[in-house]
Amino acid sequence: MSTAYEKLKIARASTRPTGSAYVDKIFKSHMELHGDRRFGDDAAIYSGVGFIDDGIPATFIAIDKGTDLQSRLARNFGCPKPEGYRKALRLMKQAEKFHRPVICFVDTLGAYPGAEAEQRGQGQAIAENILEMMGLKTPIISIITGEGGSGGALGLATADRVYMMENAVYSVISPEGCASILWKDSGKVADAAECLKITAKNMREFKVIEGIITEDFDHFDKMCNSIRHQIKKDIAALSAMSDDELLTARYERFRQFGYFTRTVDNN
Repeated sequence: MSTAYEKLKIARASTRPTGSAYVDKIFKSHMELHGDRRFGDDAAIYSGVGFIDDGIPATFIAIDKGTDLQSRLARNFGCPKPEGYRKALRLMKQAEKFHRPVICFVDTLGAYPGAEAEQRGQGQAIAENILEMMGLKTPIISIITGEGGSGGALGLATADRVYMMENAVYSVISPEGCASILWKDSGKVADAAECLKITAKNMREFKVIEGIITEDFDHFDKMCNSIRHQIKKDIAALSAMSDDELLTARYERFRQFGYFTRTVDNN
């Protein structure tokens, strides 16, 4: 069985499919949309509208790391800037207006931490996404395809259903950051990864995700067909709910995360 650190390295592998690759295979047809209508476009967020199947339109929002040096530089290695999160929110609100479900594919080390991102309101952009997604009156399904890093991931994973690929990871902070803060030693990354409980198995036990998707990249088409089938099943179930039922279920989903134990002292 792979350790948490080994799964982290697998999740970060450059050979893993990008967000756009999942969109291309899962959506029968689609069109990319650009811009946040405030500042500009962020290539780290690949988003638009398309058809999951005949008669099933949906909005897709995928974090894309790129496939070679040129595309990775263009997409900022999958670290979205504020305009990326605002573009995502614009499309989510559009999806709500036209009663389209929202499908998110998440793979990021975290939101871009540069000075220009902070100047343009990085923290506020992520917070607005989380706030608006909690009240969005249309189904939201998110899939962690690689690394789900901190608020950068949560800004696209505040959803009704969340799934993880079997070797994906999901964490409040990177293991490197955790090791540096707790032990002042970046060499303790493996220990930090284990302590953080970042694996898909951990997330399933804590009820943070609904399911784990078996990876079969040698048969990517077949794997994506299986993912499409699950998405269609979830859309049907969530679309059958009223707006109030959908929002209440989403709220309760987040309320039941994790577990706690209580010790009673009889003395």
